[in-house]
Amino acid sequence: MSFAVSDGVSRTLHAALNGLSHRQRVIADDIANVDTPGFRARSVEFESSLRKAISDGELTAAERVSSTEAPTLTPIGANGNNVDLRKEMIAAIQTQYSYQIVGRAVGDHLGLMRTAAVGQ
Repeated sequence: MSFAVSDGVSRTLHAALNGLSHRQRVIADDIANVDTPGFRARSVEFESSLRKAISDGELTAAERVSSTEAPTLTPIGANGNNVDLRKEMIAAIQTQYSYQIVGRAVGDHLGLMRTAAVGQ
């Protein structure tokens, strides 16, 4: 989703959408490799970096929020693969819902900005 990043709230929402999008791509890659010998599942974390930018009052830093990929701690199977399909599917659903919620927040925020600009 693309929108003008013009204020701290917009920057924060944009950073959240980017982090969630990155997470969804990694989950999709994990699921696609469920049967690949030696493949190691990964997870994406960006919330603590975003939370820190917000709590420090540096909403402009939200543009630089980092999302980090790390191997999951899921036990490795006989073929060296540690993708847990059930866990990945749950993570995909949770990420999809989070993305929808943040997307809704973007729409609401843009609606407020439009109302403020038009004055109605």
